[in-house]
Amino acid sequence: MTPKKLFKIVAVAEMVTWTGLIVGMIFKYAFGNDNVVPITGGIHGFVFLCYGVTTVFVWVNQKWKPGVGIVGLFSTIVPYATVPFELWAQKRGLLEGPWRLVPGGEAPQNFPEHVEAWVLRRPVIAIALVVVAIVAVFATLLWLGPPGGPRG
Repeated sequence: MTPKKLFKIVAVAEMVTWTGLIVGMIFKYAFGNDNVVPITGGIHGFVFLCYGVTTVFVWVNQKWKPGVGIVGLFSTIVPYATVPFELWAQKRGLLEGPWRLVPGGEAPQNFPEHVEAWVLRRPVIAIALVVVAIVAVFATLLWLGPPGGPRG
């Protein structure tokens, strides 16, 4: 899977989960039904974290300027902004090319590139570790509770 394809999949998933969260909020505030938000909010939160990890990973691979990477990360905060950012980046060629740091590819030059090269050389272990890390962050956030307290 190329950086472009991975980024597109995660950007679209993040947008779709925004829809679920908004629908859940409509159920909560328009109809007094609190049952949907914990589910849709949880799914959105998990995909939000995945989008952040993916954005940093693609940022390192594509050698984006800091401003591009920061806008990519912040696009997840605004509902539906991840897909326009992905389309903008695609239109400018910022998602083109293969993974640079795969075995036989470029040599890593700095710490983020060394981490990415390790991930690309050991994808199964890396994916397992990333999933464990995201689940740990997600579980911690669940334990802390929703923004604004128990009834947010």
